[in-house]
Amino acid sequence: MAKNILTEENFKKLHNVIEQYKHIQGPLMPVLNEAQVIFGAIPYEVQKTISEALNIPLAEIYGVVTFYSQFTLEPKGDYLIAVCLGTACYVKGAQKLLDQIVTRLGVKVGETSPDGRYSVEATRCIGACGLAPVLTVNNAVYGRLVEGDIQGILEKYSKTAEEVSA
Repeated sequence: MAKNILTEENFKKLHNVIEQYKHIQGPLMPVLNEAQVIFGAIPYEVQKTISEALNIPLAEIYGVVTFYSQFTLEPKGDYLIAVCLGTACYVKGAQKLLDQIVTRLGVKVGETSPDGRYSVEATRCIGACGLAPVLTVNNAVYGRLVEGDIQGILEKYSKTAEEVSA
C-alpha cells in the first residue's frame, strides 16, 4: 500500500515554510520547491493550503505545478524507471523496452504502483545517444539494452531491503 504523504506533521512543516517565505516578493516558487521536498509531490490538498496561506489563486498554483517538470501531482515510487524515447533510443527499440516494463510491472506510463515501489516514465532525450537505447532507474543508467536485459534489471530492484542485506 502506498504511504500517506498528507500527514499532520508534513502540513506543519509546510506552514513553517510558508511563514518563512510569505513576506518576500515572489514566494510561490520557493514554497512549491519546499513542498515538493516535504510531500514528494504537490497534490490538490497541498496546493489549496498554499493558495489560502499566500492568497494566490488555486488555478495559478496549479498552472505553475503542471508547467514545471520538477513538480509532480503524485508521489514517485521508490524506483523511478525512465525509458528514453528520444530519436536514437526510439529507433533502436526503446518502445519495446518500455512496453515490456509496463507489462511486467503492471504500471502504466506516468503512474506509480499501488505499493509505492515503482514509477514508470517515458522521457525525451537524456543525452546518452551513444548508449541507445537507454533507461534509468533513479540515478543508475542502463544502456545498449535489448529486450532480454529488462528482466534482470527489474529483478535487481524487486528485492526487498532484507534480501539485499542477507
